[in-house]
Amino acid sequence: MRLLRRAALLLPLLLAALSAAAQPAPREATWTAAGFRFHDGQAMDLRIGYITLGDPANPAVLILHGTNGTARGMLSPAFGGQLFGPGQALDATRFFIIIPDSIGTGNSSKPSDGMRAAFPRYTYDDMVAAQHRLVTEGLRIPRLRLVLGNSMGGMMAWTWATNFPDAMDAVVPMASQPTAMSARNWMMRRLMMETVRRDPGYRGGDYTTQPAALGLANVVYGLGTNGGTLNLQRVAPTREAADRLVDQRLAAPPPRDANDFIWQWDASRDYDPEPKLDRIRARVLVINSADDERNPPETGLTERALARIPNARLLLIPASAGTLGHGTTGNARFWREDLARFLATLP
Repeated sequence: MRLLRRAALLLPLLLAALSAAAQPAPREATWTAAGFRFHDGQAMDLRIGYITLGDPANPAVLILHGTNGTARGMLSPAFGGQLFGPGQALDATRFFIIIPDSIGTGNSSKPSDGMRAAFPRYTYDDMVAAQHRLVTEGLRIPRLRLVLGNSMGGMMAWTWATNFPDAMDAVVPMASQPTAMSARNWMMRRLMMETVRRDPGYRGGDYTTQPAALGLANVVYGLGTNGGTLNLQRVAPTREAADRLVDQRLAAPPPRDANDFIWQWDASRDYDPEPKLDRIRARVLVINSADDERNPPETGLTERALARIPNARLLLIPASAGTLGHGTTGNARFWREDLARFLATLP
């Protein structure tokens, strides 16, 4: 009986490993957007790192990562392992998967490459414009079947749908809302950035060693705006358990570079696709979680915005001890079947 129980526990892991092994091998590359012009008029040759899976002849799907994430992070067992395998919703033998590193992260151009605090203070509009150039000029893809993004990637998915309304058939923004950056979401971001900027070691971005406040600011923001109330109560039901969790977070490696970190979070400062929602032509499936600390559904902002968009619907994942607040949608098992049903309805 014990062996049977152990086998039952190991089976899902084995199936996930087999699925990952059967996926087409990811290919990493970089492309340079020559003379890329930022919103403020600054221009540079901008390097864009990206990963692809599958055959470029297949319908193209653009996957967008979250703040300070990378393209490679979207291949994790919890995300890509639930989507890109044989028979899964975004089977990489049937779709051409494109996952770019956003400006400021991964193999794309970023402040730590050498410009430091002189690097352009990019915005989500800049990041999406760079991705659009990669898709249309670098990869020569005239139209995307789907744009899907999580967290910052969700906000960029909204930006794609409003800035380039004819570029895709469908858009799936997750852990985001199509309204201005505001309230607790922006306040916590601002406090996190100010904590690093006001560290004497930051020196206006001209530091020689990483400022000590960088790791602490990241941990405070992460615990304050992610994890899920019910889940954190489950994993830290006592002060001792909560202390262990805090100690683990504090002991983890801090972000690699303070300027990269600040520039990435600050890019959300003018995010607001709401005035352009009437431009959206794609089919829209919004996936949010009921316990999302950064995008609380009780404000009603998302529902009111969706009323303006034809062919849009909201999937709100119920809160539970197994959901992770803002981090819920990073686990595709919560919504992969809904995505498959949505894709099946597309013309």
